[in-house]
Amino acid sequence: MKKILLSLAFVSVFSSWSSVAIAQQSVEKQQEVGITIDLNNVKDDKVMVTVNAPGITSDEIVYHIPKIVPGTYSIDDYGKFIDDLKAYDAKGNALEVSKLDTDSWTIKKAQKLNKITYLVNDTYDIEGGGGFGSGVFSPAGTNILAGKNFMLNNHGFVGYFENKKDIAYHVTVLHPANLFGATSLVDTDSSDVSDKFNVSRYNELVDNPIMYSKPDYTTFNVDGMEILFSVYSPNGTHNAKELSPDLEKCMRAQKKFLGAINSNKRYTVLLYLSDMETKDAKGFGALEHNSSTSVVFPEMMSTAALGKELIDVVSHEFFHIVTPLGVHSNEIHYFDFNTPKMSKHLWMYEGVTEYFANLFQVNQGLITEDAFYKRMVSKINNAKRLNDTMPFTTMSENVLVEPYKEQYLNVYEKGALIGMCIDIIIREKSNGQKGILDLMRQLTAVYGPKKPFNDNELFAKITELTYPEVGTFLTTYVSGTTPIPYDEYFAKMGVSKAKIKKATNPFMNNKSVAITVDVATKELKIKNDVSLSPFLSGMGLKGNDVIVDINGKPFTIDTMSEGMTTAQNWKEGETVTMKIKRDGKEITLTGKAIFSYEETEGYRQVDATKEALKNSWLKG
Repeated sequence: MKKILLSLAFVSVFSSWSSVAIAQQSVEKQQEVGITIDLNNVKDDKVMVTVNAPGITSDEIVYHIPKIVPGTYSIDDYGKFIDDLKAYDAKGNALEVSKLDTDSWTIKKAQKLNKITYLVNDTYDIEGGGGFGSGVFSPAGTNILAGKNFMLNNHGFVGYFENKKDIAYHVTVLHPANLFGATSLVDTDSSDVSDKFNVSRYNELVDNPIMYSKPDYTTFNVDGMEILFSVYSPNGTHNAKELSPDLEKCMRAQKKFLGAINSNKRYTVLLYLSDMETKDAKGFGALEHNSSTSVVFPEMMSTAALGKELIDVVSHEFFHIVTPLGVHSNEIHYFDFNTPKMSKHLWMYEGVTEYFANLFQVNQGLITEDAFYKRMVSKINNAKRLNDTMPFTTMSENVLVEPYKEQYLNVYEKGALIGMCIDIIIREKSNGQKGILDLMRQLTAVYGPKKPFNDNELFAKITELTYPEVGTFLTTYVSGTTPIPYDEYFAKMGVSKAKIKKATNPFMNNKSVAITVDVATKELKIKNDVSLSPFLSGMGLKGNDVIVDINGKPFTIDTMSEGMTTAQNWKEGETVTMKIKRDGKEITLTGKAIFSYEETEGYRQVDATKEALKNSWLKG
């Protein structure tokens, strides 16, 4: 009898345990967030978002929209773009919601929570000035233009439940059939009116922007990495096909420069071109992600100018795969979107990245040594205009507040120069065998994307991996207050200040442009009151001649900037053909590219004994 009773008791307890286990499994199965973003039914320039909640056991839960996102270093309060947030149970009954702050909402009786809904406003049409410190930086912003373009920087549309950032997100985007969603995320839905994306956690969703627009994209493969380049040009001024060659040239050079340090298989570049005549994006630049870059520029730029900017800006963002995306501190790895803690090492995250964006261009032959020196000198001058004695680590750790916030732009100036000086020290001590790229490879091997470092330990680890002189530099010039003596570091490579000859634009003479616009016809003609450059006079041009095209390309108000830039890059003695109008008749002129030169202050190799060392630095 006792045995039977014991068995019954066991069955009763087992049954109780089973019920608990089943309930627990039910909660665990629900530990995912379902998102639906409806791009079809835009009302009052707002998009509806529905969030299917995970299993919640607490009496109340907080839903956050980010206050700040990685890579922006500014408080943007994306919650201020959210309207009419409501919560419902499984039967459709409303649950009590109270606003905790600009970016957070508390939901009562959270155990019953089935879903929340809200409307999202975009940032592009209310930026007012854009840029850092003046609204949301456009590449981190959002756009809602019904039927034409949606820029989904997902942190502007989707939030997270308190303590539940690390559960799976399943995102469905409903969209017009004629719009293509460009992203590095994988669409698991074959439908042409809905896309489904699955990510392992909230940070991964934020890390992958999506741009919807009419298909205008190219794809190309670089050493096993599939690149998608998508362009939105509201007035059709530019397209992916014409801009793709510059981007492809840039990314091939970057991959070659990095070598095995990058193993990305997919990378997406989203280029949004802003119509400056309407309420549109105003903060120009780019924002990095692990496998993509979002870029915003004005549509009015010429093709040549856009191509140059793509090389400079996208290369910077792509190099972020090295740091902070590949090597970073706890503050980055466990990024707090609503109570942010900043790392001390912006000199590395932004500075070394900016240095690589310039170094690789001279390394891969995209720019000359003189052009590289000129860029570094410009950064020296810009850094001196900022607080040159403020410890860089202190500024970095406190970059969200004044007086440190106003010094942020120095990460691209002095930060890059810090990278250059460390590179030079390593080159000198290793007799040209190693540089800062080797250091970053070593740090990637020690840490990598999934193993963050402690902020206070980085300098010691770098010193251990390199030389004591690097450690002394870091404590003296990066965490210390002493300005960097840049000339001493240039001298280590045999480079010094010197007078250098600089070619002037062939359309200019004595710093005056020889071209003017005919007000009546809008044509470009040669001025009749200036002396012409040797190039223009050698071509046989005269005052009042109208230039129709150069080397077969139209020369108009819209293309003048591009044409002038192209001319600056001609080779001395290159054959040039011009079609002109003189006294109403078209004439074709043929001549040679001739440059005038002026002396300017710059840097160049002055110590021939260190040429091999200098070459290892810039060409190694």
